[in-house]
Amino acid sequence: MTRVGTYAAFVLLFCPLLAHASTQDELKKRQQELQTIRDQIRQYETKIKQQQANEKESLDLLDTYDRKGTLLRRLIARLHADEEDLQVKTDATRKGAQVQESQLAFLKKHYASYVTSVYKSGRIHDVELLLSAASINQFYIRTEYLKRFTDQRKNDAKRILKKKLQIEDTQARLQQQLSEEQRLISEKGAEEDRLASLAADRRDVLSQIRKNKRLLQREIERQTRAAKDLEDMITQLIEEDRLKKEKEAEEAHTAKVPEPVPPSGSFEAHRGKLPWPVAEGKIVARFGIQKHPTLKTITQNTGIDILVQSGTPVVAVADGEVSKIWWLPSYGNLIIMNHYNGYRTVYTHLADISVSEGQKVNGGEEIGTSGESIDGPRLHFEVWKDRDKQNPELWLSRR
Repeated sequence: MTRVGTYAAFVLLFCPLLAHASTQDELKKRQQELQTIRDQIRQYETKIKQQQANEKESLDLLDTYDRKGTLLRRLIARLHADEEDLQVKTDATRKGAQVQESQLAFLKKHYASYVTSVYKSGRIHDVELLLSAASINQFYIRTEYLKRFTDQRKNDAKRILKKKLQIEDTQARLQQQLSEEQRLISEKGAEEDRLASLAADRRDVLSQIRKNKRLLQREIERQTRAAKDLEDMITQLIEEDRLKKEKEAEEAHTAKVPEPVPPSGSFEAHRGKLPWPVAEGKIVARFGIQKHPTLKTITQNTGIDILVQSGTPVVAVADGEVSKIWWLPSYGNLIIMNHYNGYRTVYTHLADISVSEGQKVNGGEEIGTSGESIDGPRLHFEVWKDRDKQNPELWLSRR
């Protein structure tokens, strides 16, 4: 066999194996990512068992339920996305197999016609064709024709073999994808059952907390600490922005180029006209001084609380950048958005988060879904100008 022929045979035999290995690597990477989430869930399950034995840790148990619930929802969403992606790939693989089988049938049909013709006429027909040439020139032309015709049949045979190998590889990949799809569907159903069970356990703990004044008082203290932690976080972000601007200015001066122009925010121009972070819902806790309905204690609300069904899409109220994604007791999952020129918005009690830190977001773009606090399903929303808390109702459009 020639060097070219050897290389062609190598490609013919090993390309399907390489494609199969690529699929295996993709599945392995996906399973490793899912396993990371499962490991985190198991850590919270261990913590839950420890906290369930201690009534004093009811609030901490509620936090653990919430964090485990966030991971479960993330896992389910990932499984659902993987399932949809796999369905698309499976359909494409199935269609590819159909095309390949059609091509193989076409090649076999034409090759069979040639073999039948040779069998019936034998090589005598070729000899007669050459002997009947009217001139030496026509003889050479017919000789070349027969040679190319024979080479073409050999190439057809190679293509048939190659197509068969491609079909076998495609069928193996299809079967693997179908098996993986069935596994994902089964696993997603199991995780959804776990989430439903977790929600029921969480409701039981909430019911106990709401009847216990001591725990309610402790929750108010936690809310106060969380508000202070959030304020410290925003102060840190302001300082980071200042240092970043100083560094950019210094680098621009050293390179003798114009200083970078900071993003021009139009946040201030939309005072009183900003869209709401949720499409529906009513304010149940306003900005400023609040009186607890049960304990009658006075607290300070740094934003507004909007009563809204859990799982409602939450959107950014203006163009900006995701500065921080965090979790705090009493606030749960939260997002801090930077709208430039010192303006920031805060969204807490989020069930899910669909953006990442540093991501540019347009006003009206979904950033997550609403969740629950001890007081029920709601979204807590804040507006800041530098270190000053603003009354969000003065910024949002009237409903």
